[in-house]
Amino acid sequence: MSKVKIAIIGCGSIANLAHIPAYIENKDCEILYFCDIIPKRADTAVENFNCGKAVTDYREILKDDTIDAVSVCTPNNVHHTISINFMRAGKHVLCEKPAARTYAEALEMQNVCHETNKILAIGVVNRYREGVNRVKKLIDSGELGEVYQIYVSFRNHRSIPGLGGAFTTKEIAGGGVLLDWGVHFLDLAMYCMGDPLPKTVAGQVHSILGKNMKDYAYTSMWAGPPDYEGIYDVDDYVTGLIKTTGTTITLNGAWAQNINKAEMYIDFLGDKAGIRFDYNDPFTLYSQKDGALTEIEFLYNGAGFTNAFQEEIDAFIKAVKTGEKLRNHIDNSIITARIMQAIYDSSETGNEIRF
Repeated sequence: MSKVKIAIIGCGSIANLAHIPAYIENKDCEILYFCDIIPKRADTAVENFNCGKAVTDYREILKDDTIDAVSVCTPNNVHHTISINFMRAGKHVLCEKPAARTYAEALEMQNVCHETNKILAIGVVNRYREGVNRVKKLIDSGELGEVYQIYVSFRNHRSIPGLGGAFTTKEIAGGGVLLDWGVHFLDLAMYCMGDPLPKTVAGQVHSILGKNMKDYAYTSMWAGPPDYEGIYDVDDYVTGLIKTTGTTITLNGAWAQNINKAEMYIDFLGDKAGIRFDYNDPFTLYSQKDGALTEIEFLYNGAGFTNAFQEEIDAFIKAVKTGEKLRNHIDNSIITARIMQAIYDSSETGNEIRF
């Protein structure tokens, strides 16, 4: 195959900061189209990256046989529709996280992936981080022994994004902190453990601190200024207990809490050793040797997300050319989608969800 021909669907921040630069850097592909319902965004992408053609409706290019693959970087509510339409049009798809608003939508995407035999990768980019893969290697090698418990924390102080906008509107986003941050943390834990299947899930979500929007005090709002005429009906706090075929996972997550401490880490607890993985790197291995307790801090190049998006895009392009299965294929990430749906269902019904 010659160069893989790409279309970018959605030209917002994740496209401009991550997907587009990584495609530009990859010498085995080229971008043919930038698509966004806001014409200025598509036009600006063409100007800034000096390639491609701007379009405003993805349906204009669905039947373009020159396109091999697309990146779907849109709001969550159209992930499944756009991804399905492109797969059925014969294109491979890299869709940003979460796969969809609900497990049912994600499952439909997976079914069409199998039906069309096209690649559907989900943007759970932690699977391409060096630190995460170092942790996975230590677990797989038995360094930690039996990993019997994982604790996941993604909590911050007054960090609701774009209050009243797409992030806080359930019809668009599907959920709040669990689908926005939790998908990354939970998927990271699942990946390191080899994607074990869930057995039971219990959870509770809260929509508390942003409900009285005009009274919500904050220091910054990273997704744009508040829209006090908008909607706030998503979770800003979540807690959960997941029993899997491989380990037990507990989690606490908050866009907003009344404690001014960021607690962004994952603990892997084994009977031989444990790891605390700081989400922004590095990580520390705790163990013992010759009757003494030990701590080893792992420092390495490529910490954080520095190279992860490039690794993700490079792997996607290679898979399009070779057909090999990706670590972020929908068949793997669908498990995280199922767990997150179960947390919401458990919260709504007050019951533990069993599989």
